[in-house]
Amino acid sequence: MNSNTLPHTPYAFNRDGMEDSLLLTLYERMLKPRLIEEKMLILLRQGKISKWFSGIGQEAISVGVASVLEEDEYILPMHRNLGIFTCRNIPLYRLFSQWQGKANGFTKGRDRSFHFGTQAYHIVGMISHLGPQFGVADGIALGNLLKKNGKLCAVFTGEGGTSEGDIHEALNVASVWDLPVLFCIENNGYGLSTPTSEQYRCQDLADRAKGYGMESHILEGNNILEVYSKLKAITESMRENPRPVMVEFKTFRMRGHEEASGTKYVPQELMDAWAVKDPLETYAAYLRELGVLNEVMEVELKESILKEINENLDRAFEEPKIEANETVELDDVFQNTVVQQVEKNSITQELRLVDAISEGLKQSMERYPNLVLMGQDIAEYGGVFKITEGFVEQFGKDRVRNTPICESAIVSAAMGLSINGFKSVVEMQFADFVTSGFNPIVNYLAKSQYRWNQNADVVIRMPCGAGVGAGPFHSQTNEAWFTHTPGLKVVYPAFPEDAKGLLATAIADPNPVLFFEHKALYRSVRGEVPTEYYTLPLGKAHVLLEGKEVTVITYGAGVHWALEALQETNTSADLIDLRSLAPLDTETIYQSVKKTGKAIILQEDSLFGGIASDISALIVENCFEYLDAPVKRVASLETPVPFASALEAQYLAKTRFKEQLDQLLSY
Repeated sequence: MNSNTLPHTPYAFNRDGMEDSLLLTLYERMLKPRLIEEKMLILLRQGKISKWFSGIGQEAISVGVASVLEEDEYILPMHRNLGIFTCRNIPLYRLFSQWQGKANGFTKGRDRSFHFGTQAYHIVGMISHLGPQFGVADGIALGNLLKKNGKLCAVFTGEGGTSEGDIHEALNVASVWDLPVLFCIENNGYGLSTPTSEQYRCQDLADRAKGYGMESHILEGNNILEVYSKLKAITESMRENPRPVMVEFKTFRMRGHEEASGTKYVPQELMDAWAVKDPLETYAAYLRELGVLNEVMEVELKESILKEINENLDRAFEEPKIEANETVELDDVFQNTVVQQVEKNSITQELRLVDAISEGLKQSMERYPNLVLMGQDIAEYGGVFKITEGFVEQFGKDRVRNTPICESAIVSAAMGLSINGFKSVVEMQFADFVTSGFNPIVNYLAKSQYRWNQNADVVIRMPCGAGVGAGPFHSQTNEAWFTHTPGLKVVYPAFPEDAKGLLATAIADPNPVLFFEHKALYRSVRGEVPTEYYTLPLGKAHVLLEGKEVTVITYGAGVHWALEALQETNTSADLIDLRSLAPLDTETIYQSVKKTGKAIILQEDSLFGGIASDISALIVENCFEYLDAPVKRVASLETPVPFASALEAQYLAKTRFKEQLDQLLSY
């Protein structure tokens, strides 16, 4: 039978010259996740898995996308995309182990359901915050463009996720940079219990693409042949002409957001209307009328898949539960690659801090051809502090990239670049603006290595600090936000020589590093700096002065304030420049405090919740019997950073350090 449209199906199925074998393959690919899901719902009721997000009724979308992408093209799925994983032929026992929190899963029991990725199958799992997913896809696609490999990637979200700012940022970046990303929106009617009428006002989400200058399509998401044939044409065109494309799939979520949610909030008539549009049942009916599928074939296929499911379930059930091991857990927070240290050469030149950072960045660009710089105004303009001035002429705009004003999408793109084998340095124009990119830093960069063994080879440069009359939005020292987050390294140099070597190490390190650069020191501090590329180890403090009366612990601008005060008061002190806040050199701190018996910690940040509090607690816990006085903390006022010079001077910890030091010495 050659009819394209059959009277007993709700969709205009069109085989469009497809072979019978392909028609059957698409059916089998939809049937497999459906049967797995039905089994999972049983196991959920039996308490053998903890949670389930059902994609029943949406299989055609996942199967269609996975079937038109090449095996080495990345896919970034969501909860309801089981068909992506099964089409990529992930062994079922590993999926089942993942859902039971066992070691053969992909996250060693550290995350659940579909919150995982796997480089072996070119799948990048979601995080619950949804939005960064699109930005990560941008970074992967940028990597493909830089490799000139003709590949694209596909990324999913639901209609609810499209309201997130990260999504809009990522769509804009993809359009501006012509990134080959297939943006897939599964419009399934509800964001948890909130209907689309309460989520957005445009007629179709695909219409939003016009605002980004992006091509878009609306597809009937329950019609596997429409999904497959149209996506095949779209993706082939994208490989020939790299560009982003948005596709909105009209579908429906037949079960709750997750099983515990239920569907009581959905009108029954709506459920009934979509029930007759089941993508698997309608397609099976079409194949039967074509004569491509019959009852015997269906039974054999189901029996074969169920046999595979049960055998793999048995294997997963037999696997022992994970045993907690503290050493293993701590060791997996960072990728344990040892950064090869490069010694300093003997020839030096006097440089300002800003010049040393620029030179270190340039020499790293020369050393790593896969290193990409991203930030606002960093290309021809050279950045607001001129650190990347001249870089475009030497390295080209592919590697020195001006970005739109969208910190979150760019941090996420840096994560995507790392997934695709690149290093990146992102410049926050001012450290204050990191709040706009906070989510992907603390939830994506910091957690991916621990969750599924995917490192984030990213450095975030953070021009920070007060003392330059820049006011509340351009003066913060917000390092404490990140020292609190496991999975991030935090570096804060005070001298040109340290800045160059530590930046080189941060870039060489395959883990995410927040690199703080004090603006007031950029052009006021000079020092002799080795001319060639070298590295300095992270987590190693520098004892600048040695004395007997007191231990002074500080970093950044505080180092220079302390030097000035100690010289004026002629105090015999150990002055420790931490340089690195995470990892923290506690050994040097303890050794000094045990010698002097007194400790004062100076930070530019406000007092409460700052790193000085943790260092103070560590000293008390580990050096209590050696202390001759309470540990002192000196910090700036508990206010935002003011603009007027008199107010700013009053705000800064510098004005109170000598008084607090005198009190400690006379205790």
